[in-house]
Amino acid sequence: MTDASGHLDHSASTAAGLLTMISDQLGKQLGHRAPRGRRPGPALVLVAHGSRDPRALTTVGELVERVREQRPGLDVRLAHIELNEPLVSEVLAGLPRGGRAVLVPLLLSRGYHVKRDLPDAAQAAGHLLTRVAEPLGPHALLVDVLHDRLREAGWRERGGGGVVLAASGSRDPEAAIDTRRTAALLARRLGVPVVPAYASGPGPDVAAAVRALTARGCRPTALASYFTAPGRFATEAAAAFPGDVVAAPLGAHPDLARLALHRYDSALLASAGTVRQPAVA
Repeated sequence: MTDASGHLDHSASTAAGLLTMISDQLGKQLGHRAPRGRRPGPALVLVAHGSRDPRALTTVGELVERVREQRPGLDVRLAHIELNEPLVSEVLAGLPRGGRAVLVPLLLSRGYHVKRDLPDAAQAAGHLLTRVAEPLGPHALLVDVLHDRLREAGWRERGGGGVVLAASGSRDPEAAIDTRRTAALLARRLGVPVVPAYASGPGPDVAAAVRALTARGCRPTALASYFTAPGRFATEAAAAFPGDVVAAPLGAHPDLARLALHRYDSALLASAGTVRQPAVA
């Protein structure tokens, strides 16, 4: 990864490399290829929000395949909170009695779904030992993906410019805290101001974020799409941005698959009460 000046971002690269090493080691230790006579590792249930946009289902399906490629032998399943099938309840009901599962939200911040919907679904699946992992964000690997998507869209460092980070939004104040942290990490990576904007919740929206950058003397040069997959919110955010450089959502990026596995492994470590692993977030 490079920073806005074209130089290697050593802190992010070190974090990503450390995470890869940790996840590879944990994958071996936590039993995704269990020796004969030992129980296999818990199923990994990747939980997407769901969308009426057919591109969303295609994208999260591709992400599931990326996760399977990175962790052969692990039982990886896709579920949705709403709008698409299978729903979380259906996927959990299909797992064998006495089995284990880890729900990994394909969500980028804390909020109602992470705090209530998924724990409720886990509790309702009384035939399983089920745990809910942390959401994907904030995390340094997400900044890697955002940076890649911006460069793919044609973003380059420009004097006096700024970036809008478009996110879904939530009425939960902790969700906004998480998004602001990602904006700060991305600003450090890019070397330009980054202002968050929200497609729902109390705001600010994209137009307000553009005005905030302009008031700071920064020309808005790009929109970073902080969405897991294409959908209504991503489309509306892109349409509201006045510039030409609009990055694609995170999508089936290999670093997003790596991060999902990291959340899975971390949930297992926490449940086992093992020694805390080195911080990479």
